[in-house]
Amino acid sequence: MPDRAVAIDRGRFIGVVGAGTMGVGIAEVAAAAGHRVMLLDVDDDRVAAGLGRLVASLDRRVARGRLDATVAGGIHDRVTAAGSWACLAGAGLVVEAVVESMPEKAELFARLEELVGSDTVLATNTSSLSVDAIAAGLRRPGRLVGLHFFNPAPAMRLVEVVSGLASDPRVAEIAVATMTAWGKTPVRVRDAPGFIVNRVARPFYGEAQRLLAEGAADAATIDGLARQAGGFPMGPLELTDLVGQDVNLAVTESVWRATADDPRYAPSPVQRALVASGRLGRKTGRGVYEDASAPGSGPRPLVAATYPPRPAPARLVAHGSVDELAVLVARAPDVPLVPGTPVTVGAVAGGDPAPRRGGPGWVELPCGAAVLRTDGALATDHAQRLGRPVVLVDRCLDDATTPRLAVAASDGAPVAALDEAAGWLQSAQIAVSVVDDVPGLVLARTVAMLVNEAVDLVSRGAASSEDVETAMMLGTGYPIGPLEWGDRWGAGTVVTLLDQVGAVYRDGRHRACPRLRRAALSGARLGAR
Repeated sequence: MPDRAVAIDRGRFIGVVGAGTMGVGIAEVAAAAGHRVMLLDVDDDRVAAGLGRLVASLDRRVARGRLDATVAGGIHDRVTAAGSWACLAGAGLVVEAVVESMPEKAELFARLEELVGSDTVLATNTSSLSVDAIAAGLRRPGRLVGLHFFNPAPAMRLVEVVSGLASDPRVAEIAVATMTAWGKTPVRVRDAPGFIVNRVARPFYGEAQRLLAEGAADAATIDGLARQAGGFPMGPLELTDLVGQDVNLAVTESVWRATADDPRYAPSPVQRALVASGRLGRKTGRGVYEDASAPGSGPRPLVAATYPPRPAPARLVAHGSVDELAVLVARAPDVPLVPGTPVTVGAVAGGDPAPRRGGPGWVELPCGAAVLRTDGALATDHAQRLGRPVVLVDRCLDDATTPRLAVAASDGAPVAALDEAAGWLQSAQIAVSVVDDVPGLVLARTVAMLVNEAVDLVSRGAASSEDVETAMMLGTGYPIGPLEWGDRWGAGTVVTLLDQVGAVYRDGRHRACPRLRRAALSGARLGAR
């Protein structure tokens, strides 16, 4: 290895083993950076098919005006078939992009180690398998790192550079420098289950699947709330249909097994049933959605359930501090907010019957029902505490601009409670989706879980806070990083959400990690490390 961590010289060729979608994409990226690339697979037919996909990809980009024809020709000319394993002997870097099978990857690298020079960097594109386990059988495990590209590799900027316990730090630095030279944005992560993106993103899918199983809302409404209230580019259920239910489930099960069956990552029975029945999403035409679009076609429009228009209430009455609803109140200037009495509430059923002053503030509707921002508890619990019907309002990315919000009413609440709450929000130009009274509603519980995962990963020293934020925005398109989201809501709010949701399910899935709980007590920012 070089004494200094520098990018692999363009005079050295790059080997890519695996001529599938990812392997061809990685080959295109390396060739676009000026390297010659040798593409290898188990037989010549697979390599030929891969080179055909490369030509088709380049032609599409030229036709769309995204790539100059001369540049495309140069990329194509620099990628050639490796006639045998021996052709990889002089490579500066060999990237493996074969099926996610530990035995197959381990055998592949053992074979490569016998062929390549002592200064060749070996890299696996695994998305969830342990880099340490893959390297365990090598005589020099320090030369192996993870280079987790995202699909499509030519378009996606993010690459996770994964260091195992045995990885030579200089090798990791060479990998980082090389990815930067290739125009990518590398993030560093220690070999941990799921790395950054596939670890932190698990609740995005898992909470949606659980909400669907519980009948909290239909799939289109869950996805619509993620997109419109959360600012995510796609909803979690439509995204699993896009990438494939089988692929998403395999990553979930890999992370779950690697974390000793931690309930935070437990696979959903809903998704397992989809896979068992062959409903794999867009590639089979059916997934979560009955009509998930034919393979290769665009997604069909998804319509979230929307409460019908209702007249705005004449006024709202504030009881206690209603800061968490203040921006929504300001968006509806035609509905005046008048001061009420200080908050005096009774204990939750079974607790101390003596009233207490303080507690969360709430807004009273003309019908007498209370409107609160969700803190994770059930609307029905709040109704018992307040002695009146309750409508809970979900959280979102930005109260000032959100076009949609979820609400839930306590059991037995009169229709007038939902009508008046909806009329108020509609007067603020916010579409309303009514969901069942589930803990944490939709976005609040999902985002709280994302924040918790990000904080936990950083606290374990697996990645820096900056790299976690970068990875989640570039790798998944999140509107902001989960740590910034947690700082916007406040660590105390996130912990309360998790505690209240966890108190209902009691399965350990929603437990707050120690670092997040400490931040809630100290007021420390989550993104400052």
